[in-house]
Amino acid sequence: MDVTMRGPCEKSGESEEQEKKVAVAATAAGRPAGVPEAEDSDTDSDSNLETEGTHGLREPLKDTLYLRSCRAHSVVPVSCFLRQGRAPELNLRHRGLGPQGARALAPALSSNPYVKRLDLRDNELCGAGAKALARALRKSSSICEPAGSVGAQAVCAALMANPAIQKAQLAGNSLEEQAAQYLAELLLAHTGLKSLDLSYNQLNDQAGETLGPALAENTGLTELNISWNHLRGPGAVSFARGLGANIFLRVLDISYNGFGDPGASAVGEALRTNNVLEELNMSNNRISVVGARSLGLGLQVNKTLRILAMSRNPMRSEGCLGVLKSVRDNPVSALELLDFSDIQVNREFDDLASSVKVILPGLCIKTDAGRVEYKKRVTGSLETVPTSVCP
Repeated sequence: MDVTMRGPCEKSGESEEQEKKVAVAATAAGRPAGVPEAEDSDTDSDSNLETEGTHGLREPLKDTLYLRSCRAHSVVPVSCFLRQGRAPELNLRHRGLGPQGARALAPALSSNPYVKRLDLRDNELCGAGAKALARALRKSSSICEPAGSVGAQAVCAALMANPAIQKAQLAGNSLEEQAAQYLAELLLAHTGLKSLDLSYNQLNDQAGETLGPALAENTGLTELNISWNHLRGPGAVSFARGLGANIFLRVLDISYNGFGDPGASAVGEALRTNNVLEELNMSNNRISVVGARSLGLGLQVNKTLRILAMSRNPMRSEGCLGVLKSVRDNPVSALELLDFSDIQVNREFDDLASSVKVILPGLCIKTDAGRVEYKKRVTGSLETVPTSVCP
């Protein structure tokens, strides 16, 4: 089950306004929003309602409930919600629902057993709207877009009440350190959650100190994206220590934070004990030569890591050289891709890379000199493999 709660806007206000005009016109004409006007006046309106929709299925009771709820909350119905019927995926992003629109939508969602994924990006739900939809989530498989710590509290509580949800995307929702408490509770309680996206938020070092112990105790999460946040200092170290104790996580993206050398050293320690992680993205984390060498201590013994991305770090060629030497000295290394893009390397590094390729012929090393692409392959568990060979 997949739930999406991403924040950035992708659609213009003109489209939203046009949607509302269509809905108002439809309601004034005495028919549900989103149902086209019959070409034949003798055509039965209930028949049209039952056959119109993405999958040709329509439930009049649900439409009536939603329209009645819209009237009660004095909001314009969203016609695309009516059109999508019993579809397992409902796309309602950029509709300008607001808190009142969310309250009107909640009863219809709680009575809809078919929804497996609900996309409510960019709807300005605020805390009140998030709470209303979170209550609906307790009764169905739907999800809402949280707004700050208030919305995060409601959504996390609702997720914990719905163990069927396996994937949650909370990217770009202004989650700060206050939200970390509820996220930590979610990590501890929801063992069925497999994938969590917390990217593009404002989780800081205090949030890292809260999430680290929860990550250590989590049982179930296999993929975590916490890129583009503000994890740094003691928070980054605490988070990395949590990684060392975790025994389920396979894919971790901590790029575009501020781990620095202390955080890189803590990740290196984690890699010495972690025997599960397969993909790690540490790009753009202010890691210098010192941090790269500390990270390499973990790479000397790690047996499971397949992909390591360290692009855009100020580690220079010396740092890249230190990491590569650690890989060379590990006889059981599983690495398939080392990404050093946007870091200038020298001839000494190139010579070492050539010799390492003899020992590990399946290893791709990405630098400014070449380009390699890779993708994820899901075979029961998350795995990553290169799709082209490095030059």
